[in-house]
Amino acid sequence: MSPLLPRFIAAGRPQRRASLATTLLLAATAQPLVCAPSAAQEAAVELPTVNVETATGGSLTVLSEAAARAAINLTPGGAEVVGAATWADTPATGVKDMLDYVPGVFAQPKWGEDTRLSIRGSGVSRSAHLRGVQLYQDGIPLSSPDGSGDFQEIDPTAFQYVEVFKGANGYQFGANALGGAINFVTPTGRDAAAFAGRADAGSFGFYRLQASTGGVNGAFDGFVTGSWLTQQGFRDHSSGENTRGSANFGIQLNENIETRFYLNATNVRQEIPGAVSRTVALNSPQSANPTNISLNYQRNIEAVRLANKTTFLLSDTTKLDAGVFYTNKDLNHPIFQVLNYNYEEYGAFTRLVDERSIGGFNNRLVLGINYGTGSTDARRYVNRSGLAGNLAYWSNDDATNTTYYLEDHFYLTPAFALVGAFQYLNASLDRTAIYNASSGGNDYNLFLPKAGFVFEAAPGAQVYGNVSRSGEVPTFSELTNFVDPIIGNLEAQTATTVEIGTRGRAPTYNWDVSLYRSWVQNELQCQDPGTTAGLTCTVVNLGSTIHQGLEAGFGMQVAKDLFTPGPVTDSLWLNVAYTYSDFYFDNDPVWGNNRLPGIPPHYLRAELLYKHPSGFYAGPNVEWVPVAYYVDDANTLDTSPYALLNFKLGYDNPKGPSFYVDARNLLDVNYIASVNVTGRASANQALFEPGNGRSVVVGTRFRF
Repeated sequence: MSPLLPRFIAAGRPQRRASLATTLLLAATAQPLVCAPSAAQEAAVELPTVNVETATGGSLTVLSEAAARAAINLTPGGAEVVGAATWADTPATGVKDMLDYVPGVFAQPKWGEDTRLSIRGSGVSRSAHLRGVQLYQDGIPLSSPDGSGDFQEIDPTAFQYVEVFKGANGYQFGANALGGAINFVTPTGRDAAAFAGRADAGSFGFYRLQASTGGVNGAFDGFVTGSWLTQQGFRDHSSGENTRGSANFGIQLNENIETRFYLNATNVRQEIPGAVSRTVALNSPQSANPTNISLNYQRNIEAVRLANKTTFLLSDTTKLDAGVFYTNKDLNHPIFQVLNYNYEEYGAFTRLVDERSIGGFNNRLVLGINYGTGSTDARRYVNRSGLAGNLAYWSNDDATNTTYYLEDHFYLTPAFALVGAFQYLNASLDRTAIYNASSGGNDYNLFLPKAGFVFEAAPGAQVYGNVSRSGEVPTFSELTNFVDPIIGNLEAQTATTVEIGTRGRAPTYNWDVSLYRSWVQNELQCQDPGTTAGLTCTVVNLGSTIHQGLEAGFGMQVAKDLFTPGPVTDSLWLNVAYTYSDFYFDNDPVWGNNRLPGIPPHYLRAELLYKHPSGFYAGPNVEWVPVAYYVDDANTLDTSPYALLNFKLGYDNPKGPSFYVDARNLLDVNYIASVNVTGRASANQALFEPGNGRSVVVGTRFRF
């Protein structure tokens, strides 16, 4: 579904012929999944008058959650919309709590807000920062021009929902990575409460305060939110404090044009406990790496981001988005050296959506361009217990990334659409040496096609599939070996992926299941040398590798009328997200058919939740990794299986104060949450990040 708001759906406007976008938009408020109409049906349909506030929240630039859920059903592959209700009543500080029930997503906390994220094995070897998944905020590129990204600037309290497009299903945003795209969507003044706030407190010195305000005055609307969070952390040397704020202000210049300005500001101070040996992780999980303590490892960020997005309704069936963005970020990062980096990045984007009948067949065309460029003043100093000593390295790093993309849905029948797409990626990375560095750079050009289908098998049930190419260029941190700072000659990682699946939704159940297989060439692997406490690595191109797996998620009402029979009843819900990951070398000359390290073959999240119509809820949930996984290509060192028992209860009151209690790891299990990977590990190599022990957090939310 396109996020069009044709003028005829505004309250009181004359009714006209319905576009695909309009039909799906209306369905978003009526039923979860819909079928695109044929040209004849399109001409015949008579639409009721729809209030713009109900259908879209009143904004042309930002879809409501209901409209986004309808739009996701045009995707010929695995994709999810996760509403804020999923993580609102949790101590969520990062993407793990936001995405933990999305099958195919493996997100594990490391320290503070930092998270190790992988989708379908993307960036599975990265021990720091993000690669292989491209981030967006309200459809505006959020990742750096070199393809890297971070999670410490993501504030879960600032978003109303998140869209996850796995694999090549992110083509419609211009995403080209193996893992796909994640789009974080903020509220606007047209759908936010006049005032809302929350307070949380719990184990390991966890405290958070957050407040927001929003409103609308004629053509103008605005939303402002801010949060402060501090925590001592479960592990030694893992305390942190952050202050984050964001705002957006919209102006509807007329019924066909809306422009919206965005501001994000972040101040993060975070200690880094570091990776430890397997023995320490499982027997003394609160311990930090001694090197991290002696050199006072930290990651401190001050960042400001400005963006604009303007939406033009060019006709009843054509919409254009265009905008610009700018980021300035200072990083103070004492690790093996003190990194003082200043990032200045900016770019522009445009995206056209056109829906019309062609020769009696419905058609939806999306095309766009994303352009980003940035310069990094990269200076490194001798680390003197966390303070900068003598200058050790200095370079200027410049990255430019341009993606041209097109995706087309052609409806052969009202229920069956063929999907064709392609992307062309041009990326350039150049380093200019100033002190103790080497100048150099690489240019990459990739053509990435895709073909697929979406079939509405029955009302509320779809079957989908696609064959696609993905491509990822090395980031600056991957091109550089920190110990010997030269520009490497790495190839771009490419993959051919085949995917088939089904999804559906009904009042008492829902499901989303995908099967995929990726043939990967030149996979970029970050190999930890074990000499710098897990924050530097040597990146190599692997040969041929296979990523294949099953992503299965479902929810169902297993019981109702337990204590409150009647028209409004209580119920018991089971929610499950299971990910099977089968990743291995494909006849590698060194590693044969060994398993790829860094990710469990089985990962399960399950929840049994009782819901009372008064707003009370309670129930247990589990996180289960039943099989250990390797941390090296040689398959000589592995993790340990684990199962965590958690419990939550609370009272959700949409018109007043709400509260929750979130208890985790009730059995106080020592387990390994995240790992670094290497080629051939030694028995005591520091590659393991312990998970948190038993914790309890309580919180309250309120809105007026």
